[in-house]
Amino acid sequence: MIGLIVLGLLVLIAIGAIAWIIVVYNRLIGLNNAIENTFHQIQVAMKKRMDMIGQLVDTTKSYLKYEKGVFTDVTKLRSTPLATPDDIKKANDMATAVLGRIFAVMENYPKVQGVEAVKQLQESIKNIEAEIARQRYLYNDQVQTFNVTIQVFPNNLIAGMLGFKKKPYLEFGEEVSKRPETKVW
Repeated sequence: MIGLIVLGLLVLIAIGAIAWIIVVYNRLIGLNNAIENTFHQIQVAMKKRMDMIGQLVDTTKSYLKYEKGVFTDVTKLRSTPLATPDDIKKANDMATAVLGRIFAVMENYPKVQGVEAVKQLQESIKNIEAEIARQRYLYNDQVQTFNVTIQVFPNNLIAGMLGFKKKPYLEFGEEVSKRPETKVW
């Protein structure tokens, strides 16, 4: 009789352990997929930003004709890979620098300030930068949840056995606080 009770308890413990492993695994898969989805949203937003910068350069081309470096930089920016958080950071740094140069040149040409297409592009760039900031916040929040989940005991046992590793945060550095001015004239 005691043997049956012990066997029953062992079966319950085994079922509980298996259920726990399944719950932890599914939670990690869900968090991982949420992180990947948010990262893809950031990639899309960064691509939009790059395209808008290109459109802004095209719209102001006659004013930027003496700034040949801007055209080269925009071409490099548009071909920058966006596969990793480090790629996103590099692309953001490049975009911030290019926008700064474009706006500095535009300030020297009052005519361009009145062009409606330029105003709309500046507003669109401002909106896409806000979207990138929101997505970056969400991504980093999801990464934090994932990283904590794989580090706490006893989840770390399952995460280690299944090969889950810490994810990197998406950091833009100091430049974020110095976002280029995108005022509408």
